[in-house]
Amino acid sequence: MANPLTIVKYPQPVLLKKAKPVESVTKDIVHLIPQMEKIMEFHEGIGLAAPQVGDSRQIIIVKGNTQNHAFLNPAILKKSKKQISDEEGCLSLPDIFLKIKRSEEVEVFAQTPKGKAVRIVAKGLAARIFQHEIDHLQGILIIHRANPLKRIWDSLKIYKNKGY
Repeated sequence: MANPLTIVKYPQPVLLKKAKPVESVTKDIVHLIPQMEKIMEFHEGIGLAAPQVGDSRQIIIVKGNTQNHAFLNPAILKKSKKQISDEEGCLSLPDIFLKIKRSEEVEVFAQTPKGKAVRIVAKGLAARIFQHEIDHLQGILIIHRANPLKRIWDSLKIYKNKGY
């Protein structure tokens, strides 16, 4: 895993590959989850996927109204029709905000860190967070979901900002 307060940035390879399913809840995972929450809160994020901290396992954190929630091996079972969302940002793509077409409502199946299987129906912002973080587990970033011309433009901005 990356340094505890370091978010992995694009184009690091861990962000672009499919994360491995969690086979069992180990002490390592139990230790990782609060670190992920701390990193997310430190960076004022509303969601975080393990690949964003350099760990290629299917673990996500979703910010709730009163507390954060960790999910293992999340999968979207059902989606409503898609619509263009508000601008979406990503801690791994700083300073890039894109309008992404997302479902307004999703049904997600996942496992809690305590091993309980759960089904969650998420709407609005929560649905967008689940879709964004589950995309990370598939190696998909918001720049991959954006309009192709906008994606090219934003990729150029990333490299220009890095001095290339």
